[in-house]
This record gives sequence, C-alpha cells and structure tokens, in this order.
Amino acid sequence: MSSLATARPATTMRSKRRFSFGWAVLNLNVLLTFIFLYAPIVVMSIFSFNASRQMQVWMGFTLDWYARMIADERVRVAAQNSLVIALVSTIVSTVIGTLSALALERTRFRVKRMYEAAMYLPIIVPEIVMAIALLVFFNLAFTWLDQFFGLTLKFGLGTITIAHIAFSFPFVAVVVRARLADFDRTLEQAAQDLGANEWQTFRHITLPLLMPGIIAGALLAFTLSIDDFVITFFTAGVGSTTLPLEIYGRVRRGITPDVNALSTVMLLASIVLVLGSLLFQRRRSF
Repeated sequence: MSSLATARPATTMRSKRRFSFGWAVLNLNVLLTFIFLYAPIVVMSIFSFNASRQMQVWMGFTLDWYARMIADERVRVAAQNSLVIALVSTIVSTVIGTLSALALERTRFRVKRMYEAAMYLPIIVPEIVMAIALLVFFNLAFTWLDQFFGLTLKFGLGTITIAHIAFSFPFVAVVVRARLADFDRTLEQAAQDLGANEWQTFRHITLPLLMPGIIAGALLAFTLSIDDFVITFFTAGVGSTTLPLEIYGRVRRGITPDVNALSTVMLLASIVLVLGSLLFQRRRSF
C-alpha cells in the first residue's frame, strides 16, 4: 500500500510537469504567430502617424499624411475606381452566387457535378493562375471580336469588373449554400399550403431567411474585390488604377508615411467588412 501511495504523487507530478510544459509551448507558439502576423501591421499603422518621412525614427504624432492622402487627386481617382468596381462586381456576384447556390442545393440537372467543380475552381487554384487565365481569355476574346465584329475593346475598368465577378461569386455561393444546408423546408411547405405561390413563398419566406447569408456573402465579395491586387494587375488598362495598384506604384519608389496611411485606411475598411460578414454568418433566425 505504501508503495502505491508514493507512486501516485510521483505520477501526478510528472503529468503536471508535462501539462505545464505543453501549455507553455502552445502559448509560446500562439504568441510568436501573433507577432509574426500582426507586428508588421501594427508598425505600419503607428508610423502612418509619424511626423517624419523617415521610417526609422519617430518624430512625433501628426495627421498630415491622412490629410495629404485625402487631398491627393490620384488617390481619389483610384478610390473611386476601386469602389465602382467593387460595388458592380459585388451586386452581380451576389445575384449569380445566390442563384448558383439555390440551383446546386435544390435542383438536379445533368452537369450538376461538373458545374459545381468548375464553380469552385477560382477558390482552389492559385490567384496568379486565375489572373493569367483571365488575361489569356480577354486577349483571345478581344481578337475574335475585332476580327468577326469589328469591335475594338481594351483592358480597363470593364475587364477588371468581369474578372472580379469571375472569382468572387463562388465565395458568395459557398456562404449562401451553407445557409441553405440548415434551411427548414417545412416553412415553405406551410406557406404553400396556405395559398402562396412559388414567387410569394420565395419572396416572403425563402429570401428573408437567406438574407443574412446573402449579405455575408456580399460583404465577403466586396472585401475580396476592393483588396485584390494580382488579378487586377493582370486585367487593368490605362486609366483604371485601383487603390492596391496605386499603393504598389508608390511602394516601388519607397515606403513613406503616406503609403502607410493609405494602407491603414484600406486595412480598417477590410476589417470592418470581414467582421460584418462574420456577424451576418453567425446570425440564426431559424
């Protein structure tokens, strides 16, 4: 009995040491991950308020760089282009993505599996591959339109918008489809039993219940569009500079507080949109 009594405390002490060591390693890993991911963002945001143009020395707090950013004509034009592209692509992507989710979840057709696989390709393939594919597609399309119809088209806001729709609507479809997975079809059946037709049922029952998922998908599509650089870089033309392209052009000449200020504004906008998307995704009205 005495040997068992002495063995138990020793075993308990060893398990506590292992437990403490494991938690210490886990906490250290989490800390290093946060430092690696967020320390550059914090430094960038802090130095956007630096009174000096030099990144190495802190010379005091100022809002001059934000004032200059607002007064800069190139920034205003780039912001306008980004907002127009993001709004148009978000509206179209939301409609296509919602209809695609309804079709995949509620209907059966021959090429359903093929369409589903093709729809998820923009999510799976690397963005650079998607950008090159779109560049080749637009070049071929412009050549054929010029040869057969005499239409001379160029890269610009239109090509960027179409490209953003192509890679954004699958994300909307995924979010809306997740909402449909928990949908209670008996509510629609009850509405039809009470005399509602298919359109009335969709308008008054289905659409309001799907709205949190639709809005979450739209916010996600807007965030992806306004932040995109790679696909925009490959499909942009003269006079179609967006905010990410404007930031890239300025960074090539050196990192200055005005670049930090512009990047911080885009960062805050993206955080607000992502948090809004997560909020709508977590809402459960049924």
